[in-house]
Amino acid sequence: MNNIIYVFVAMIIDFILGDPNWLPHPIIYIGKLISKIEKKFRDKYGNNEKLKRAGGIMVIIVCLVTYFIPYILLRFALISRPIFHILNVLIIWTTLAAKSLDKAAMEVYYSLQKDDIDDARIKLSYIVGRDTSGLSKHEIIRADIETIAENASDGIIAPIFYALIGGAPLAMMYKGVNTMDSMVGYLNEKYKNIGFFPAKVDDVFNFIPARLTGLLMCLCAFVVKGNIIKSFKIMIRDRKNHKSPNCAYPEAATAGALKIQLGGTNVYFGEVVYKPTIGDNINELTEEHIKKSVKLMYASEVLLVLIMVIVLISIYAYMIYLIMELFRLKSKYVMNLF
Repeated sequence: MNNIIYVFVAMIIDFILGDPNWLPHPIIYIGKLISKIEKKFRDKYGNNEKLKRAGGIMVIIVCLVTYFIPYILLRFALISRPIFHILNVLIIWTTLAAKSLDKAAMEVYYSLQKDDIDDARIKLSYIVGRDTSGLSKHEIIRADIETIAENASDGIIAPIFYALIGGAPLAMMYKGVNTMDSMVGYLNEKYKNIGFFPAKVDDVFNFIPARLTGLLMCLCAFVVKGNIIKSFKIMIRDRKNHKSPNCAYPEAATAGALKIQLGGTNVYFGEVVYKPTIGDNINELTEEHIKKSVKLMYASEVLLVLIMVIVLISIYAYMIYLIMELFRLKSKYVMNLF
């Protein structure tokens, strides 16, 4: 019950503030930790089979560090209940990325509105792992929408999901796993060994959140003039059209809601990666679809909030019912004594 309240308050703060530039963000330090571990293991093992096992050790180290640092801080904060509650909210807030994702995605949109393709490529390069230097306008829009859809799960729904289950420590551990995947979880020549276990563990952690995100997006399809049933059918049909077992769910839900086609060939770190298409090419991609995908992202988060609120109200209502029943039974027992 407390976790629901913490998440709700953290989401409100994220809606308003996002990630302020003046605030040191935990993900920066998690990224530095991962970089140091990667460098140490590469210096020791080069790029061979032993590096794959080292990648497994990296997963263990990052998971332990990202879980136990928030856990220990919260244990110390128990000396004051208000501080404990505030710290929980602040930690969960740092795991959410709705406002920052909105801002980054819309930067690309504004550049396209000005017909500044070069600037759009630069802005896009900040939020995707693929090579953006030679992308056409159509490819830029597609990449931006795919990133919004994927990160709606990674940066919003998944942290909320784990915060509800295990509080701030588990939400932060998830961000550690997800940051590892974004840094080393590629199956190309450079990362296929050290990134093997980080990628697999990230797949496990995102198994439920990705499907939950896709479902929420389908249910919210009407906010972008999409059809709920058709969006759900597209998601089920194309859910395997991706190298990741998870990413296709939110991407296919977005494609179905917007009646567009995503996926296709991309270049990652100099290597061409062929991917099947997702969705139907009913509407030609325009920069306005970027705005709609952001709207769909927010709608999915709001729907999750409504579900959380309903659950919370139901819990309180049941508690009140139990208390009333207790008083009724107690009164009946007292009356029987006389």
